[in-house]
Amino acid sequence: MAAKSWVLTDRATDTCVESLELTADDLGCAGASVRKRVLRGGLSDGVDVIEVDNGEFSFTVLPTRGMGIWRGRYRGLDVGWQAPVTGPVHPGFVNLQDRGGLGWLTGFDEVIVRCGLDSNGAPTTDVVPNNMGIPSEVDLTLHGRIANLPAHHVEVQVLPGDPPTIAIVGIVDEAALFYPGFRLSTSITTAAGGNAITIADTVTNLKATEAEFELLYHCNFGSPFLQQGSRLELPARLVAPRDARAVEGIDTYSEYPGPTSGFIEQAYWYEPLSSDDGATLALLRDAAGERGAVIRFNTKQLPCFTQWKNTAALEDGYVTGLEPGTDYPNAKGFEREQGRLQRLAPGASHDVQLTLEVHDTAAGVQSVQQEIAAIQGDRDFEVHRAPLARLSG
Repeated sequence: MAAKSWVLTDRATDTCVESLELTADDLGCAGASVRKRVLRGGLSDGVDVIEVDNGEFSFTVLPTRGMGIWRGRYRGLDVGWQAPVTGPVHPGFVNLQDRGGLGWLTGFDEVIVRCGLDSNGAPTTDVVPNNMGIPSEVDLTLHGRIANLPAHHVEVQVLPGDPPTIAIVGIVDEAALFYPGFRLSTSITTAAGGNAITIADTVTNLKATEAEFELLYHCNFGSPFLQQGSRLELPARLVAPRDARAVEGIDTYSEYPGPTSGFIEQAYWYEPLSSDDGATLALLRDAAGERGAVIRFNTKQLPCFTQWKNTAALEDGYVTGLEPGTDYPNAKGFEREQGRLQRLAPGASHDVQLTLEVHDTAAGVQSVQQEIAAIQGDRDFEVHRAPLARLSG
């Protein structure tokens, strides 16, 4: 089978396909389909969605929201979480400056959302040269801008193979005059009949000057993977609480309670271990060890890992985040001081590959646990009971 492609959006050629339905025959993949449409009404008005079904695993890509992945479903299991917002939310309804820079949360309900690219952490101020070259203070909002910027090029591809691969390709720019200029080029792929989605991203510095950048993948799960007795497992050198609130839960940092009214979020920093080529993984498994959501990444591309626990009432957002990143989501100035900010020369790029994998059997979960144990080996794992100065800003 030869490769096939369908261009849905291309600003350069004024191409915009509002609706498209591709069948298994069109794609050459048994049981597969791809549907592109535009949502109407409420906060979702005007949001482009691409619904992909590989025959076993279905998921929705959001070109209007930075090519994030909204929700998925694998063999009857929901992949994602139930947010307090009714989304997906059009970026036009998101004021990033709202509530002291926390406005990002008014649009947050994806299973995978990128944080970056100029900044990826908590609301803060930074000092950068203004248009006159004079150091000036600027506001940085929660988790940056990339998730609320639309793609200007989007296409569907089918790549030959056994099995064939469905790819959703997109390009999103985060750039302005007197501002860093970045391009996110992404290919989101899934094999026909498979249990995984792979994101291959390239971040490129479009400007003629060197630029700092930050990138974090906020991978979010609720029921059925998150429940009372669920556990997070990953190979690591250490784990440390972010702050005093996280210290309160350090004895059970890897375990999850059921929905708890009034729960205040906790976050933990990890230094992940990997195989020699940098490959590593994190597993969120249910209490019985029969279902698991896995995030695979490479520590040469994403050396830091954050665990976010928000086991609040279902109505308030019962969710945990598994978050590989180029750095930790602290204030940008602190990450700069610690030497963790990535720098891109003019025209240079940083490549990232991340895979979301779903298991619905005990045998599948156990195979992942064996991978984790093999990477950990006999290397020590330190549990710090207080925040570490070099990790917590």
